[in-house]
Amino acid sequence: MKQKTPLAGVIGWPINHTRSPRMHDFWLKRYQIPGHYVPLAVSSEGLEEALRAMALLGFRGVNVTLPHKERVLELASSVSETARRIGAANTLTFREDGSFHAENTDAYGFSQNILQQFPDWKPDAGPALVIGAGGASRAIVQALIDARVPEIRIANRTQSRAEALASHFGPCVSAIGWSDLARGVDGAVTVVNATSMGMNGNTPLTVDLHGACPEAIIADIIYEPLRTPFLEGAAAQGFRTVDGLGMLLHQGRHGFESWFGEAPVVDEDLRVYVMG
Repeated sequence: MKQKTPLAGVIGWPINHTRSPRMHDFWLKRYQIPGHYVPLAVSSEGLEEALRAMALLGFRGVNVTLPHKERVLELASSVSETARRIGAANTLTFREDGSFHAENTDAYGFSQNILQQFPDWKPDAGPALVIGAGGASRAIVQALIDARVPEIRIANRTQSRAEALASHFGPCVSAIGWSDLARGVDGAVTVVNATSMGMNGNTPLTVDLHGACPEAIIADIIYEPLRTPFLEGAAAQGFRTVDGLGMLLHQGRHGFESWFGEAPVVDEDLRVYVMG
């Protein structure tokens, strides 16, 4: 029998915002792989049935975006230790029997995004402040724990969510009040906006960064726009800044290699294509 064309995709609800198809399309063309990567709008009610159907239809795997990242853990036949610690998965790989393995590459994507731009980043040199307590925050906190950050502070507008996240990860993670952001910044070598504040159409995030370490990395997970008001303000104060696009690009590498058999490279050509 003729080998089937490799097929993968991304599932979410809604799905029209994702730039993952452009990323994978670029890599498929670069490496001359006759495969396809498609966006699929899958509701919460239809998730389990959709995953079974995709396995039967020959999909090799899918990326997972909101609101399915936590639910797929319950449906997976195996889960990586990283995904289990984070409590969410963003990458699924199907097996021939229709079962699938769940992985989370968001933590890897976050760290690699910073290291690609600033190889001298030393996250273990001091505290980190993570602003936000959603799913992205969980992956970022795990990345910082893996990098041996001694103290991680979580600030969120809903205090109880910050406290729940801190409780999940243990003693090196603590919750601070939204009004205490200045205290959270004090001495920080890494500051991350993991909220949607500053995204196109949303209220910008304003943080006084004067207490941060002079060599601090100020990062944002947002990539629309690439230069958020938060990053512009940080750059104006002389800090090194990292936008959120690279996190998306690096987190996609593992899935692409698993499904299409090629280890892709993240470079400027890819960044331009994805944002085009």
